[in-house]
Amino acid sequence: MTQIYFHEGDLPASVHFSGSVAVDTETMGLQMRRDRLCLVQLGDGKGNCHIVRFQKGRYDAPNLKALLADSSVLKIFQYARFDVAALSLYLGVSCAPVYCTKIASKIARTNAPSHSLKTLCEQLLGVELEKEQQCSDWGAETLSEEQLKYAANDVLYLHALKEKLDALLAREGRTTYAQSCFDFLPHVAELDLAGFDCETLFTH
Repeated sequence: MTQIYFHEGDLPASVHFSGSVAVDTETMGLQMRRDRLCLVQLGDGKGNCHIVRFQKGRYDAPNLKALLADSSVLKIFQYARFDVAALSLYLGVSCAPVYCTKIASKIARTNAPSHSLKTLCEQLLGVELEKEQQCSDWGAETLSEEQLKYAANDVLYLHALKEKLDALLAREGRTTYAQSCFDFLPHVAELDLAGFDCETLFTH
């Protein structure tokens, strides 16, 4: 049974994650410097989700920052490039080590036309996600139950997806390729924030 815990401004000191934590963010839009960070969701892989909400301009969250910066805890994302950059910009924290299910899928599942969270959950776990709240107002004073459920779903299945994708990567002999990409992701986030176009940096 899913348990959702809602916190204002920071993760309580009593909450601990060991080994790994699934992480996602919700922002006001996709232009990072314009569209502020509103939520950070954390999943333990056991059906528990902690949602931390930030008021505009208030990002002093020492407990959350300590977790994200802890090198002994693997941070699992679906689209790590965006989330790692957002966490760096707003919380001033560098997330490492990281794992990205989207990148893992793109490397392991080259036969698949889509690598979205919805597709991965359907094809690898048999779980159908509702996405109606994807573009809702995450900066609203009061978040609906539907919004909180949507936000939680973005992290509740990442541990299970990682397990499935790790098996596929190993089967195809591509684990090292994926790990190299994961190791480079924090640097890609830095380049994005600095205004560089990573899609063209390595072209002629």
